[in-house]
Amino acid sequence: MSSPPIALTIAASDPSGGAGIQADLKAFSANGAYGTAVLTALTAQNTQGVSGIHAVPPAFVTEQLDTLFADVRVDAVKIGMLADAAIAAAVADALERHRPRNVVLDPVMVSTSGHRLLEADAVSVLRERLLPLADLITPNLPEAGDLLGTAAATNRTDAVEQARALLRAGARRVLLKGGHHTHDAESVDILADATGATGALGAGVTELSAPRVNTRNTHGTGCTLSAAIAALRPQHNDWTTAVRAAKDYLTGALRAADTLHVGHGHGPVHHFHQYWS
Repeated sequence: MSSPPIALTIAASDPSGGAGIQADLKAFSANGAYGTAVLTALTAQNTQGVSGIHAVPPAFVTEQLDTLFADVRVDAVKIGMLADAAIAAAVADALERHRPRNVVLDPVMVSTSGHRLLEADAVSVLRERLLPLADLITPNLPEAGDLLGTAAATNRTDAVEQARALLRAGARRVLLKGGHHTHDAESVDILADATGATGALGAGVTELSAPRVNTRNTHGTGCTLSAAIAALRPQHNDWTTAVRAAKDYLTGALRAADTLHVGHGHGPVHHFHQYWS
């Protein structure tokens, strides 16, 4: 049997298992990748919200990363919650030293329950240092607005322009997630690639749509999608194919989410919907 791809998640822990490194490791496994993890923070949270964050010292984040890269082949990296500017800088320094392939940056800033997960002074580090090191960034509409210092897009035209603005800011590829348009029958994402061919929406811009799933159990959708992309990219020839496959996986996980009964708030998606009866 050939060796599976090895994926690394750099993110925080979620005790409820729906988001963070727990969700990432499940998504890696479900999509055929061996998962490794570097912790940036511990959180006290459940399906109803976040009550506390305990950041890992930046020097220990560095030690985790350097120790892992010294021994393990890493085929893809997913970056999630970074908590503060010092941790974000430590991760950027490590990426510059080790130069891993297939880096997916999910700019986690605010939880579904509204809790701030990234300190304000860390946004500039994210924008100036990590954005150029990532092969793909996966912001939702509010996160894209935060990165650009503007209001979130409210229509497709503005979303396309903000995706292009993120390319101009240094991103190589942007998957701008449209799930916050809750009135739409479909969830429409914008994939912008600085090297892509000209399509219906302009140079390097593709529209990716999926049926909107009617469920309140959406905890960890962003983590799950970005982790699935990281797991699948080494198994596909291009980013668009990997993103489409990851979106299909997430749609299935959302459709099966109501079969799980975890917590009393917004429960998790079903990461192993293909395998559990």
